[in-house]
Amino acid sequence: MLPDESIAMPAEVLVEVARGAEELGFAGAWLPDHVLPPGEYGATFGGVYEPLVTIGYLAAVTRRLWFGTSVLVAPLRDPFVLAKQAATLHRLSGGRFVLGVGVGWSEEEFAAVGADHGRRGEITDDVLALLHHLFGGGTAPYRARRFSYETGVFAPVPDGRVPVMVGGNSDAALRRAARYADVWQGVPADPGAFAERARRLTELAAGRDVRAALRIAWNGTEPAESVADRVRAYRDAGASEIAVHFGPHEGTRARMESLTTALTDH
Repeated sequence: MLPDESIAMPAEVLVEVARGAEELGFAGAWLPDHVLPPGEYGATFGGVYEPLVTIGYLAAVTRRLWFGTSVLVAPLRDPFVLAKQAATLHRLSGGRFVLGVGVGWSEEEFAAVGADHGRRGEITDDVLALLHHLFGGGTAPYRARRFSYETGVFAPVPDGRVPVMVGGNSDAALRRAARYADVWQGVPADPGAFAERARRLTELAAGRDVRAALRIAWNGTEPAESVADRVRAYRDAGASEIAVHFGPHEGTRARMESLTTALTDH
């Protein structure tokens, strides 16, 4: 997870963190999303920068690292513009983009932008259905519960499909991931809870290949070896990938190096 900051970090700091992750062998980097939160950006509401624009910038200065949103609040976005942005990022990055979405939670933020907080789950489902249609090269007409269109051409059509991640711990999030996503990302309390959620995901997916992943946090207060043990425990519980939020950008490179060493020395 790239740093959550309450101020706009200099561009060179973001580039340094992303390139550092790439050099150390991390697979990818995630960015958070809030449009108009009721409080300051930071630990609760993520970083200041808009994630899709930031990913476009960082993809241009890296070569291997993939980037994703964890998570973009789908009901706050125009789904047609979102589809265009995601397909463009996927093409220009050489397939190094994952669109991670969630339903959101802040009633104040929804009210501030005139979005429907009460129906955010079904709206997200309809967004994902539209994205699936457009990313698959679907043509007009498209008729659905909402976001239908009679005429129009969508491009660029992704080579294959833009990978989609659904975040959240609820049963609704698992059902959404099982139906629409390639990856589910949770924030479980412990490896046992994660394993239970992963089993439930497999049941709901009914044969679809949906990977189970998660996010953890480490700000350097516990030994790197303990964090490495947590990573291994989640891996053994079925996690295909684990995102680590390293806290503020000061010291992030050192913490990344420490965790990498603790994992490879075992």
